[in-house]
Amino acid sequence: MATVLIIEDEVNIAAMIRTCIQSEGHHCQVVYDGKAGVDAFRQLQPDVVILDLMLPEMNGLDVCTHIRQSSKLGQKDPYIMMLTGKTEEIDRIIGFSTGADDYMAKPFNPVELTVRLRALLRRELRRHNAEPDDCLETTHLEINQGMRSVHLKLPNGDREGVKFTTLEFNLLVTMAQRPGRVWSRSQLLDMVWGDDFDGDDRIVDSYIKRLRQKLCNNDRFEKSQFIHTASGIGYSFLDSSEIAS
Repeated sequence: MATVLIIEDEVNIAAMIRTCIQSEGHHCQVVYDGKAGVDAFRQLQPDVVILDLMLPEMNGLDVCTHIRQSSKLGQKDPYIMMLTGKTEEIDRIIGFSTGADDYMAKPFNPVELTVRLRALLRRELRRHNAEPDDCLETTHLEINQGMRSVHLKLPNGDREGVKFTTLEFNLLVTMAQRPGRVWSRSQLLDMVWGDDFDGDDRIVDSYIKRLRQKLCNNDRFEKSQFIHTASGIGYSFLDSSEIAS
């Protein structure tokens, strides 16, 4: 049984979501504004947060950012599904840039919500089933799947930790396990988001951009040090031996 936090100011929609979640046997809590959502997150430490974009007191983007920042301080790092009445591409990109794992545009089918929730929770199960000593090491990276940690090997011999959201980490591990393989967007969606994901495949581009930004922070490495673009095909992971000057 999972714990789900619903942050939604429209009472009827919140009630419908709660019914869907409880019908799956999960525990849930509902709050109706952004500030109450932040407080509930701290207390509940949920596995999944279903978060409306437009909220009173504090908007959904700010709530999402707060949750991701809190995870860096040792609090739960939940999956976040963002709900929005806006369907323009810019809103989706902004939502994902703050750390949302999935989105649904209103109005939505309750069955689709249930399917998306199941997909998120399957990823959570895979995360907990990872072997504690299942490590990947490349020229400049150390990835521990059990601890869900990533460290950069710096030129001076130091190790620097890099914090990733759950889906960012899963995407990196998927690619790093097969260095040199070129993955199409659809293949990465199937492997990381699940074959029942029905969103825009350009979400992969947004996540690749975020991986590059975090791995190459402060220009220690070139943009293409780890994630390479295969024009017209997709992306591959290959940690080259050359360090950016």
